[in-house]
Amino acid sequence: MRALLVEDDAAIAAGVAAALARAGFRVETAVDGEAAWIAGGDEDFDVVVLDLGLPRLDGLSVLRRWRSEGRRFPIIILSARGGWMEKVEGIEAGADDYLAKPFEPAELVARVRALIRRSAGHAEAVMTFGALTLDTRRMQASLDGAVLSLSPLEYRLLDALAHNPGRAVPAGEIAETLHGTDAADVNAIEALVARLRRKVGPGVIETRRGFGYLLAGAG
Repeated sequence: MRALLVEDDAAIAAGVAAALARAGFRVETAVDGEAAWIAGGDEDFDVVVLDLGLPRLDGLSVLRRWRSEGRRFPIIILSARGGWMEKVEGIEAGADDYLAKPFEPAELVARVRALIRRSAGHAEAVMTFGALTLDTRRMQASLDGAVLSLSPLEYRLLDALAHNPGRAVPAGEIAETLHGTDAADVNAIEALVARLRRKVGPGVIETRRGFGYLLAGAG
C-alpha cells in the first residue's frame, strides 16, 4: 500500500513515516504544498496524510486542487489547529478525516487503515474471501480459522489483492506496491504468487492472463 505523507516538520515526518512503514505502507514524502500537489496529481496513492501549515502552498489549497482535479484518494488531515471550525473547513474541502496534533502514531495508523477499508468498500478490519480471512488490523491471514505463516512480502501481496476486489492487479502494480518500482520482474512476481498459493490453497488466487491476479470471490 502506498502512502503520501505531506509534512514540513522533519521530526513529525520521521515519526509518522516510521509508524506507517511498520504497518506495511510504502511511504513517499513531500515537505511543501507545491511538491505535494504535483505528487498527488501524477501518482496514485492509497492514502494521503496531509499537514495544513505548509510552505509554498497551504494544505487546504492542495486539498481543494486535488478534489477539483478529480483526485479521489482518501485524505487525512494532520494539523495543530484542532478547533471545530478548522475541522469543518477541512472536511468541507474534501478531507475524509482530521487528526489534531499532538497525536499518537498508533491512532493515526488505525485511522489510515479505516480510511483505506472504507474506500475499498470494506467497513470492517476483517475481510473474508471464502475460506480465507484477512485481518488488516493484526496484519495476519487465516484459512478455515487457522492462522497462516506468511512472510511480510507474502502478506503485502495478499493485502494488495484484497484491497482491489474484483479487479485483476497487474504484475507491474504489484511490484510498485511491494518494492516501490513498476519495473516488474515477472518471474519474481510469479514465484511469489506460487509460494502464496501453496499456503492459501488452490483456487484462491486467480490468474487473468494479460491482466494480472485477483482473489476468487472478491467483489
